Amino acid sequence: MGRGTTGKAAAPDSDEPRTRLLWELIRPRLPLFALATLAGLIATGARLGTPLATKHILDSVNGKATMTGPLSILVALVAVGAVAQWWQMVTLGRLSEGVVYDARRRMNLRFLYARLTPLQKSPVGELVTRVTSDSLLLRDAASSSIVGGVNGIVMLFGALVMMAILDLTLVAVTIGAVIVVVILFGLLLPAIAQSQEQAQAAVGELGAELDGSLRAIKSIKAATAEERVRSRLDEIAERSRDLNMKAVRRQALAITTSWTGVQAAVLVILAVGAVRVADGAMTVSTLVAFLLYAFQIGDPIGQLSTSLTGLQAGLAAARRIRQIDAIPSESERPTALGPQVPSMNDADHPVGDGSGMLLRGVHAAYPGGDPVLNGIDLRMPNRGHVALIGPSGAGKTTLLSLLLRFLDPDSGELRLGTTAYHEVPASSTRNHFAYVEQESPLIPGTLRENLRLINTEATDAEMYEVLDRLSLSGMVRDLPGGLDAEISSTSLSGGQRQRVAVARALLAHRPVLLLDEATAQVDALTENAIHDAIVDHARTGLVITIAHRLSTVVDADMIVVLQDGHLIAQGTHDELLDSSPLYRDLLSALRIPTESGDGSVARLTPVDVPHRLGRHRRVAHGEN
Repeated sequence: MGRGTTGKAAAPDSDEPRTRLLWELIRPRLPLFALATLAGLIATGARLGTPLATKHILDSVNGKATMTGPLSILVALVAVGAVAQWWQMVTLGRLSEGVVYDARRRMNLRFLYARLTPLQKSPVGELVTRVTSDSLLLRDAASSSIVGGVNGIVMLFGALVMMAILDLTLVAVTIGAVIVVVILFGLLLPAIAQSQEQAQAAVGELGAELDGSLRAIKSIKAATAEERVRSRLDEIAERSRDLNMKAVRRQALAITTSWTGVQAAVLVILAVGAVRVADGAMTVSTLVAFLLYAFQIGDPIGQLSTSLTGLQAGLAAARRIRQIDAIPSESERPTALGPQVPSMNDADHPVGDGSGMLLRGVHAAYPGGDPVLNGIDLRMPNRGHVALIGPSGAGKTTLLSLLLRFLDPDSGELRLGTTAYHEVPASSTRNHFAYVEQESPLIPGTLRENLRLINTEATDAEMYEVLDRLSLSGMVRDLPGGLDAEISSTSLSGGQRQRVAVARALLAHRPVLLLDEATAQVDALTENAIHDAIVDHARTGLVITIAHRLSTVVDADMIVVLQDGHLIAQGTHDELLDSSPLYRDLLSALRIPTESGDGSVARLTPVDVPHRLGRHRRVAHGEN
């Protein structure tokens, strides 16, 4: 099983792209950021006034002045500070959740519109952690860490100013202690950033490994390989734990260093202050007020420590999120294929103009791999049935990927009707295709949403008509909620999922129907129904199938034989029996008879297969 770090998109190592991402997320919410900062400053100001009010109360005890005024001021400062703190927390909550929303929306957009090949280099589980886990770390960095850091700095300098008003000698001692703490903390920050990024990468690797294991859980259980897989997952979880603990230890060291420095400074202040009180250089009330400010310094230093460590975690998350931005989108077409132009209406480049589809001199390869298609020249009509056949690895699915623009050719030309592929966006090209992929995955949601994925205007009557043709209406009646039942890959069998995908494609009413092994998991009766649907669609549009089943090979209007990325032969079934040894070998492997009993070639007409499957249907219903 592959590691989750395989195939990650590269990103710059500098801090600039990461801080730029934070700015991009905060900029639309600058008013909220300003409000949160203002609330923090008000709370900080209230706290800075508290020691002075306390000093006046102590002075009132030894004098004849009343305590009512200083006490009222102290109560007011506490109340104002509490309200400001509540206001800041609520505002930061709005700011942080907005940042998470924007970051996740940004990644969702990139995933859905990314070019397929670069996107699939990263495991699904690892990409999911970017949206779920990294965005939460980014939230704290973009809100509470920055605002808390600003408040901490204001609180620290404000306290130092108030301390300077009280006693210059003691404030010099305090500043010296703060400088030592800042230097020590600064030396620890790079290690904190590194350990945070390693810890987050390990979480992503664990997510990728677990996702892959759960997808293959049936195979794992059938092979009784649970213990081996568990050991592998435990190994990654252990590495994640160790890296997280490494990050925790470094954070703890940084925070402990700052706290210890503050406590040491307080002890020094107390000792020096006691000497100055004994010498009559300052009053006891002044020393108490100064000590209160000294204790308050511990809060902003601790806040700064927490904010900076949280900011390092957020910057590490920002770097991983920026890696998602590095995945090219489909609007960023290679210059070799020409510039992108605005989307065009389907009527601007129709399939049914008589020219069909054209591939001329097409070479294609996956990034970093060997060529998969080599000089393909193929013209397909605007209607009829074209079957692609060939050994595994011949390039059949790659050919469909080119038609759907999941992959770009290295050279050559593709045309849809009279329109060159590079002249229009991918979305305009795909609007002509209804595609049934081999795995037939379901879209999260209801059966109705799955069937309407392409044609959102499909009526219930249309859906039931197609479902009935594919022997799915009984299944729908058994589902709680019918068309509105929530379905998943576990609630339907492989054959049912495949038929739902075919039904979705048929409801699309698009000119070109692409079927990649659409009958691989269905029984003979359902195969016959799908075959009839292919025949119906081929009367008015084009059907292109990849199949190794009898019913979708021998009666195609044109059969294209591929081998090792080369187009070996093309023609009808009878023509290829005469001209292509490879085709005869493939038919033999499919157990399709190629010779009669006397040694002559057996000619199978297009009605042979439906006739045979129809006989199976009659037998199933007790007919002779």
